[in-house]
Amino acid sequence: MKALVIFDSTFGNTQKIAETIAKELDTKAVPVSKVATKELNDLDLIVVGSPIISWKPSESMGKFLASLGRDQMKNVKAAAFDTRIRLFVHGDAATKISQALAEAGAEIVTEPQAFKVRGTEGPLLGGEIEKAVDWAKLIKTKVGK
Repeated sequence: MKALVIFDSTFGNTQKIAETIAKELDTKAVPVSKVATKELNDLDLIVVGSPIISWKPSESMGKFLASLGRDQMKNVKAAAFDTRIRLFVHGDAATKISQALAEAGAEIVTEPQAFKVRGTEGPLLGGEIEKAVDWAKLIKTKVGK
C-alpha cells in the first residue's frame, strides 16, 4: 500500500504527530510546503494534518487543499487530524481538511482526530503521542493494512 502523511506545523507539535502516524503506517511524513504533485499519484492512503490557525487549517494547508482537483483523490482512502489548544471554543481544522479531501474524491475512513497542545506553542499534552499511535492503528484496520 502506498501511503503518505502530509502536514503543516508552526511549533513542531503537528510534525511530531504526523511523524508518529507515518511511522505506524510505515510511510513518510512530508511538510505541505515540500509536497510534489507526483507524490500524490497512485496513493492508496493519505493522512493530512494541520494546526488550527484562526479557526481553520493553516494558510499553506488551505492552499494545498484548494489546489486538489475534483477527482484527484478518487480511489484514495483518507484521514485528517489537527492540533489544538484545549479550549471550549477552538475551531476545527480536521473537519475542514476531511471535507476538502472528500470533495477531491477521497474516501474518508475515520472521523477527523484532534490532538491537544498546552498553550499556543505547545508542548503536546501527555498521552497525545500514544493517542496518535492508536489512531494510526485504527486507520490501518480501516484500510486493511
